[in-house]
Amino acid sequence: MSLINDARKLAQTLLKQNRIDRTGFNHIISRQKDFEKAKAVTGKNGVVTKKTGAEAILFIAELRVKSAGKPDGVLSEEEIVGAIAKQYGIPFKKLDPLDLDIDIVANTIPKPFALKHMIVPLYEKNGVINVAIIDPESHEAMDGIARATGKKINPIMTTPSEINKIIHEFFGFRSSVSKAEAQMQGPQIDLGNLEQLNKIKRPDQIQSNDEHIKNAVDYLFNHAYELRASDVHIEPKRETSVVRFRIDGLLNDVYSLPIGIHKAIVSRVKMLARLNIAEKRRPQDGRIRLEFGEDVSEIRVSTMPTAFGEKLVMRVLKPEMLLRDMDTLGFFPEDLIKLERSLNKRHGIILVTGPTGSGKTTTLYSALNLLASPEKNIITVEDPIETISENFNQVATQPSIGLTFATSLRAILRQDPDIIMIGEIRDKETAENAVQAALTGHLVLSTLHTNDTTSTITRLLDLGIEPFLLSSSVVSVLAQRLVRIICPNCVVSREVTRKKLAQFDLKTGKSKVKLKEGKGCSECRFTGYLGRTGVYEMLEIDDDIRRMIEKGESARVIRQHALKSGMTTLKENAARKMMNGVTTLSEVLKVAFHI
Repeated sequence: MSLINDARKLAQTLLKQNRIDRTGFNHIISRQKDFEKAKAVTGKNGVVTKKTGAEAILFIAELRVKSAGKPDGVLSEEEIVGAIAKQYGIPFKKLDPLDLDIDIVANTIPKPFALKHMIVPLYEKNGVINVAIIDPESHEAMDGIARATGKKINPIMTTPSEINKIIHEFFGFRSSVSKAEAQMQGPQIDLGNLEQLNKIKRPDQIQSNDEHIKNAVDYLFNHAYELRASDVHIEPKRETSVVRFRIDGLLNDVYSLPIGIHKAIVSRVKMLARLNIAEKRRPQDGRIRLEFGEDVSEIRVSTMPTAFGEKLVMRVLKPEMLLRDMDTLGFFPEDLIKLERSLNKRHGIILVTGPTGSGKTTTLYSALNLLASPEKNIITVEDPIETISENFNQVATQPSIGLTFATSLRAILRQDPDIIMIGEIRDKETAENAVQAALTGHLVLSTLHTNDTTSTITRLLDLGIEPFLLSSSVVSVLAQRLVRIICPNCVVSREVTRKKLAQFDLKTGKSKVKLKEGKGCSECRFTGYLGRTGVYEMLEIDDDIRRMIEKGESARVIRQHALKSGMTTLKENAARKMMNGVTTLSEVLKVAFHI
C-alpha cells in the first residue's frame, strides 16, 4: 500500500525525517481507528468500499500535529507531501499557476482521468512532460500519459489541494473557452443579465450547464484574485487574445485565448460594468463590484479600441488595501510624523505626487480614513471613484455633462466641507479652485504627476498659480514610489562592496556589507518578492521655502534648502529600506534612476 493511504507508515516516515516528534507520532497512531472509518465509504446496497485518494495525507493534516521544524506551527500538507517525495526520491514543488501551460494541462488527458488518478500534466520542456502527482506509485496513470503523448514523463509531487485546484480551474476554464468558441460560430449567445453585486462562483461551484462565457469570466476573476493581481489585461492580437496579470508591479502572460471569443468575453465584462456593449469605437470606463466568498472587491474597467479590437484593462481594488492604517504603508517614523502634522492642520493643500501605479490613491484613502470622524464633513471628487466608503461623501466626475473636477469643486464649497479630496489636479482651473478652497479654511488633499517634491512647486507655477497664493496655501508635498518586498520565506544574504553602495550616499566603514534578497520559492512564485511597500520623500513647506517661492527661486535651490533642513530623498529612503532588509538593490536602482 502506498504511503498516501497508510497513516501508520506515513507517520513513521514523518518521525524518521524529524518532521514530527514522538508525541505527534503517538497522537496519529491513537487516531488510527478514526482513519480507518474515514477511509470506508458505504456505497449502493450497503456495500463498504475503500476510497483511493490521499486519505493518509489529508487525515494527518487535519489532526494539526505539531511540526518539529516549526516550534510554533503545525504540520502542513506541504511538509507531509515533502516527506513522501523525499522517501521516493521525487522532487516536491508547490505549483505556480503562471508557470503552467493551459493547453498541456487541459488537452493531454480528460478531466475524469485526472480526478480519478489525481494526476495533472503541467508543461513540456525539452520533449519531456512534467506531471504533478500525489501518489508516487501511480505508475499505471503515468504510463498511460506516456503512451497517449509518445513522450517521456517526469513526475513532480505536490499536495492534493493543489491538484484539485488545478483540475477545477484549468479544465473548467479550457472547457468553457472551447464550448464558447464553438457557440461563437452559431447564433449570438445571451451574455447574461446585469447585476449590481456579482457573486463570483468558486471553480468547484461552476456547473457544466452554466453559460460558457459567464463561466470563463468567472474563472478569470477567481484566478486573478488568488494570484493577488492588481490589474488584468485582455489584449486582442491578430490571431489570439492574450490575458496578462500584473502582480507586484510586473505583467505576466497567463492565457492565450482564441480570437473568436475575445469579443464575447469583452461584452460580458462590459455588461457587468454597465457599459454600452454596442459602442466599440470609443473608450469607456466603468466598475464592477464582485463578491469572492466573504470578500468584496471593486473592479475598475477600462476599454480602448485598438487595431485588432477592444483592449480591456481591469484594476482590482480591494477596500482593505486602500483603507489601511498609515503605519502599514511603509513610512519611516520621522516622515509619518511630518505627514500627520500636516493632516492635523485645519486648512491648506497637501499634495501626493508620483507616476501612475505608485500608490498615491492608497495613501490618500488611508489619510482620509485617519481623518474621518462624525464631526467632519469629508467630500471627495474622483475620476472615477476608486472604492466606495461610507465615511466620505464621494462624487464621480462626468465630463460629458460638464461635471469636471473644477465644476465639482465649486459646488462642493457650497456643501459646508471640512476636508476635500481632489482625485487629481490636471488644469489651471482645478488648481485655482483648490488654492481658493485652502485659503478659505478647508484642508485639501490631491495628487499631481511629478517626479519629486520640489518639482511640484514648479508644476503648479507652470499651471498659472501666482507665487504668493501658492506659498500661502501649500502645506506639504509627499512624493512616493512602490518597491517590492523581499519574500520572507526564502530570504538570504549576499555581500555588496562599499563602492557599489556609494552611489546611494551610504557611508560604511566596512569594505563589504551584507544585504538581503530572495532566492525564490513556491510562496513567491520563485520571484524572490512578495508584496510591495512605499518609499517616500516628505517636504514640509516652512517659512524659508515660502519666501523662496514668492521670490521665484528654482526647484533646485528649494531642494538644496530642503535637504539641508533634513528632508530624505526617495533614493535615500529606498536605500534605507534596502539596508534594513526590506527590499533589494535592484529595486532601489529602479527608484534611484526612475526605471
